[in-house]
Amino acid sequence: MKNFFEKTKLFNKNTILKILKEYSGPIWIYQDDIIKKKIHQLKKFDIIRFAQKSCSNIHILKRMRKLNIKIDAVSIGELTRALVAGFKPENDEIVFTSDIMNKETLQKIITNKITVNAGSLNMLEQLGKYSPGHRIWIRINPKFGHGHNQKTNTGGENSKHGIWNPELAIPIIKKYKLNLIGLHMHIGSGVDYIHLKKVCDAMVNQALYLNQDIQYISAGGGLSIPYKTTDIPINTENYFTLWNNARNIISKHFKHKIQLEIEPGRFLVGESGILITKIHEIKKVGQKIFTLIDAGFNDFMRPVLYGSYHDISIIPIDNRSLHTNKYIKTIIGGPLCESGDVFTQDENGKLLEIRLPEIKIGDYLIFHNTGAYGSSMSSNYNSRPLIPEILIKNNIPKIIRRRQTIEELLKLELEIK
Repeated sequence: MKNFFEKTKLFNKNTILKILKEYSGPIWIYQDDIIKKKIHQLKKFDIIRFAQKSCSNIHILKRMRKLNIKIDAVSIGELTRALVAGFKPENDEIVFTSDIMNKETLQKIITNKITVNAGSLNMLEQLGKYSPGHRIWIRINPKFGHGHNQKTNTGGENSKHGIWNPELAIPIIKKYKLNLIGLHMHIGSGVDYIHLKKVCDAMVNQALYLNQDIQYISAGGGLSIPYKTTDIPINTENYFTLWNNARNIISKHFKHKIQLEIEPGRFLVGESGILITKIHEIKKVGQKIFTLIDAGFNDFMRPVLYGSYHDISIIPIDNRSLHTNKYIKTIIGGPLCESGDVFTQDENGKLLEIRLPEIKIGDYLIFHNTGAYGSSMSSNYNSRPLIPEILIKNNIPKIIRRRQTIEELLKLELEIK
């Protein structure tokens, strides 16, 4: 296990040390240059639409808008974030994707004339009744799925997402004269090119079968990143080629060019982020050693939810050299009053020991590739305030979310008399 600065060239050493001197941990840090690099890899797609659920900080959204990225929102909160960040409903800068919506959400959509990507027939009925002629996509469940974990599988009988029989949507669309502009299909996180080819073929089959003169197709999201050093990075050229072939067939059928959209989340921001934590205890429990840090699963949920893997590196508090021939086997845990508050576990909850150099209390542990579904999945469990977020641009760190206070956490309750 190398120290942080040996492991990555993506973060400037002096900048990180400056941040650690100024802010107490734990801290989320994002690197702007990495986000721009990932966007560039998808430049062949006509439209890149950021799945903001992966990283919803308003300042990140503003950066996306400046980089000509459109936005996907999945809740009224995300719609509000997108509008505050400067995205406009015009030119479909914002698309709302969901399988249900309540009255408050429906009203916001109608008032702001936001395009809807509908995942259920009832959504179409709701929208058509109150906003006939509204611009819509329909999200199709292709009847199969794929994902790095069952919880990230968004297609097939085990998925709640999408319309199972999209032909049933057509009479509703015609009844309310809804403006169907596109078809959306997404089967889950992770890239398997055999499954991807099946999705492309399914999109072609559905587009030709439904025979509605659309303007767009969406490849969805789910593009993977290399969490492990042994992981093979996605071949974005191959990914585009498969979808472009599908687009060309559909374009030929409708006798005009269909716009090809992609909807990445983790691919754009995952590798840009790190979580910096501090070691507060190293304790022996029977034959095991637990290393306890100041971040809990309320801060970082993915390892507990999915058993997800994240590389871990070290910043020694005393700048000592880390001896590569001296290791300990340890389990990394957090401070929560919860046995499951462990960052080294598999998807079934089995605790895993990892090898670290001889660490000390006060050393910093760095979790890599946490830019996606890190901060955005945080909670206040154990009444713990949300931690700061910092964006580094041109080696200049800028706080983009300050630490939440206990007073702010209690305010909603104390206001009730």
